Amino acid sequence: MSRKVAVVTGASSGIGKQIAKNLHRNGMTVYALSRKVYQMNELDDLGIHTRHLDVTDYDEVQQVIDQIVQETGRIDVLVNNAGLGVFGPVEEVDLAAGEYEFKVNVFAVMKMIQAVLPVMRQQKSGRIVNISSIDGKIYNLLGSWYVGSKFALEGISDALRLELKPFGIDVIVIEPGAIRSAWKDTATGQMVAAAADGPYAKLARQSADFFSLAYKFASEPRVVARMVDRAAFSRRPKTRYAGGAGAKPILCLRRLLPDRCFDAFLTATNKYAQKILNKQTAFNR
Repeated sequence: MSRKVAVVTGASSGIGKQIAKNLHRNGMTVYALSRKVYQMNELDDLGIHTRHLDVTDYDEVQQVIDQIVQETGRIDVLVNNAGLGVFGPVEEVDLAAGEYEFKVNVFAVMKMIQAVLPVMRQQKSGRIVNISSIDGKIYNLLGSWYVGSKFALEGISDALRLELKPFGIDVIVIEPGAIRSAWKDTATGQMVAAAADGPYAKLARQSADFFSLAYKFASEPRVVARMVDRAAFSRRPKTRYAGGAGAKPILCLRRLLPDRCFDAFLTATNKYAQKILNKQTAFNR
């Protein structure tokens, strides 16, 4: 029997790179895809196939998937990991930036799925693993664009699960909490810049301080990679896996608290984080 084939997007760093390593180590033929091919030399050295892919270039998506199918004859696992974090006040974030957020986090995912479905249907088997976030279930201050894209991904995944079940294709969602990566610095930096000295500047600083404190306790990317392993190799995978710093407690709290109470909890948490970081800054002077 030929080795199973996995395709991982956004595999040049952090979570995506670790997912590719784990799947390869566990016996799969792995194709790691990213715009930043120059950052994947380590994966090449391990025997992982690396390819250039801009997930927002739909023609390139189709070409790359067609090439992989020609080379291997199959695709067993698709991990939609490529993602973007745009944070900031809706009033002040350029609409084009918000549209691009949805293009990367939603429409590119749909195109990847469209591209692999013919071969998965022919096989009568396959696993589609969508990397969402706890923000697909909760929400964050000034996170409307990012949260909206992840909520969309969660709903799409649920509908797809029913749609693809008759063809033997599973759809699994991964919901990480705080994971150590460059994502936090990029997202919060853009948020503070977007708010600048405008009416949302104070809220942007609060939100950035919350992320700074939360990510001091961030989990390593291998936590997400292990959830993907379970999604890929379990005989009967769960529909969702949640893990990483804070993920399970916050999701449980969201289920238990009414909306207004959860709003109050998030507001208090942001203010508390800012207070703690201000004290640390004053102490270090």
